[in-house]
Amino acid sequence: MTLHRSFVIFALIYSIIPAMTLAKKFVVGDEKGWTINFDYQAWADGKDFRVGDILVFNYPVGAHTVLKVNGTGFEDCIKLPASEALTSGKDEIVLGAPGRKWYICGVGKHCENAGQKLFITVQTQLPALSMASPLQAVPQLFFGVLVAVVTLALAF
Repeated sequence: MTLHRSFVIFALIYSIIPAMTLAKKFVVGDEKGWTINFDYQAWADGKDFRVGDILVFNYPVGAHTVLKVNGTGFEDCIKLPASEALTSGKDEIVLGAPGRKWYICGVGKHCENAGQKLFITVQTQLPALSMASPLQAVPQLFFGVLVAVVTLALAF
């Protein structure tokens, strides 16, 4: 009976998790990646960044870096120490908190002269309900409820 009860609990949790883990990966600059002479603000416009989402910065190793800065650092292209730079060429940053986020390249004058910088606003994890969002959530919610009902029916 304990094994059966464990299965029921697991199935209920499994049915709820998909609705809770809607994190998206955003490849900064899409196919262009993290590079010079690209309009990152235009790229970011219209995107809905949420807590838990991931920014992926793709670039050739050694050609660029990624620095997380504050608003002043963004406006004035103030570089942090090299030890704080991301340099892997496939850097992933999890958006862990809501608010404004600023990123620049710390190589040469890429930020100042070539516009290699990104500003985004991260929203809370769960979007506010609007007229459109309940319709988008219906398939996941329906699936979750269906799995829960079938699991409970099989359990008893």
